[in-house]
Amino acid sequence: MAGRMPGEPGGHRDALRELSARHGARGGLLPAALERIRAATAAGPEEWAPQVAVAAGLPGAAGLGPATYFADLAAPRGERHVRVCTATACFAARGGRHLGEAEDALGVPAGHVAADGRTSLQTVRCLGYCYAGPAALDGTRPCVGADLADQLAGRAEPRAPGIPVADTTAAPVLLAGIVAGESAWDVWRRAAAAPRPDDVREEVAAAGLRGRGGAGFPVAAKWAAVAGRPGAVVVANGDEGDPGSYADRLLMEEDPERVLAGLALACLACGASRGTVLVRSEYPKAMARLRRAVRDAVAAGDLAATAGEAGPRPYVEIVEGAGSYVAGEETALVARLEGARGVARPRPPYPTDHGLWDAPTVVNNVETLAAVPWIVRHGGAAYARRGVPDETGTKLVCLSERFARPGAYEVELGTPVGEIVTRFGGGLKDGGELVALQIGGPLGGFLAGNALDVPLASRALAERGAALGHAGLVAFDAGTDPIELLRHVWEFAAEESCGACAPCRIGTRRGLELAREASGTPGEAYARLARLMGEASLCAFGRGVPAAVRSLGRAYGAALEGWDR
Repeated sequence: MAGRMPGEPGGHRDALRELSARHGARGGLLPAALERIRAATAAGPEEWAPQVAVAAGLPGAAGLGPATYFADLAAPRGERHVRVCTATACFAARGGRHLGEAEDALGVPAGHVAADGRTSLQTVRCLGYCYAGPAALDGTRPCVGADLADQLAGRAEPRAPGIPVADTTAAPVLLAGIVAGESAWDVWRRAAAAPRPDDVREEVAAAGLRGRGGAGFPVAAKWAAVAGRPGAVVVANGDEGDPGSYADRLLMEEDPERVLAGLALACLACGASRGTVLVRSEYPKAMARLRRAVRDAVAAGDLAATAGEAGPRPYVEIVEGAGSYVAGEETALVARLEGARGVARPRPPYPTDHGLWDAPTVVNNVETLAAVPWIVRHGGAAYARRGVPDETGTKLVCLSERFARPGAYEVELGTPVGEIVTRFGGGLKDGGELVALQIGGPLGGFLAGNALDVPLASRALAERGAALGHAGLVAFDAGTDPIELLRHVWEFAAEESCGACAPCRIGTRRGLELAREASGTPGEAYARLARLMGEASLCAFGRGVPAAVRSLGRAYGAALEGWDR
């Protein structure tokens, strides 16, 4: 059809956005309202979600959509609600056996409520305890370790070890506050005293800073796309969903001031008076720490107390996610904030043109923003000297529970992966053999344990069929069955597909069926499926799954013959 329909920027029409706009953006009120009701009832969403929407002045379907889409809203709830992590690092820790053990300990199968209504069990991916798993959240109380079932049953005291942290660079950027005690607010106060947005953008451009959420887009270019445009918004994406990574959790919990100061500097650079931080619901401690940090910053005069008072000092709100991997993709994240289902939207238009409520919107990952105070303090040139010429700076690398020394390490980009595994991680615990290494999350890819002579850099990893992503490293030893790992990858893909496009929605389910049937080499049907998903899926999730499976097939060789196509 030629031309555009009213309220259809860039030719893309979103009925909920148009409807909510006519009702004063009431869709934005839905997430919190739905979460409040979900926490107070064991009934299914079909019984309460429509009424919540109607109370907000919207049709019932506007509430039913997100309430049946997001796992936290759709999962059955008992008086005691337990979330057990079934992500990759926890799977590797116990070969997936911990879920059955938790079911036995609680007397309820996953996805159900006990007959007496007292206990419910939900599977999630991930809880950010990849360094010490398997893990669960009993309400908001974490339980972590090999004796997880005993902790849930009350036979052992709940444990939640802190994240082991180390800087390997001698001049930390991201860990500057945690290990070196540098204040990020001091940087912001100097910048806010004599605001020069161009200077901030120029330093970040000189630094060569790229997004740390996976896409690696130049940050200064994204900021320049919205600079000076009325109504600009900056969103800090704390919806860290890559199993194996807990970098964002570390920063939000242990140095929330650095995240907020980075967000404030981004708002200054973009001319935005408002910022938002979306935090995963699986990170309750991070949510609490950030909210307290915002209150302290308002009291100190670093942030505005209300949207009406915002100006050079922005107003910042903290919003909770509701359990969806794809909702970390920037267009899906915007949809979530607007009260819709967290599904990817076609691009163009891009969020920098038509983002949150059609306002120019920058979405930056938490780790990306945490680097900005150091860059503004020390200069873009100093940052650009770190790393490698085409990928500057440092990165938080997260090592999983199978390593002898798991934890979060700040390293310079370009550091050999093998050095990270052996020198920093100490190899595998108990002298185990590293058979395969997942890097960068479920869409990152796998490397064979004897093929780690590759720099930690996007281009070099891509040449090996892997990706940097969030740089979580999950180790697999000889105790992992490669066929079970293959099925685990497809189960994640099928569960987390947002369903917005047929190639991914149907393709992930069919891939899971083939993986469950796997007893030999997959046929030509799988090769066609992989090509279709890789070429026709709407977003990087569907396009990335076949590539991740191919890398797994290469890492295991003959054991997964045919899956490397």
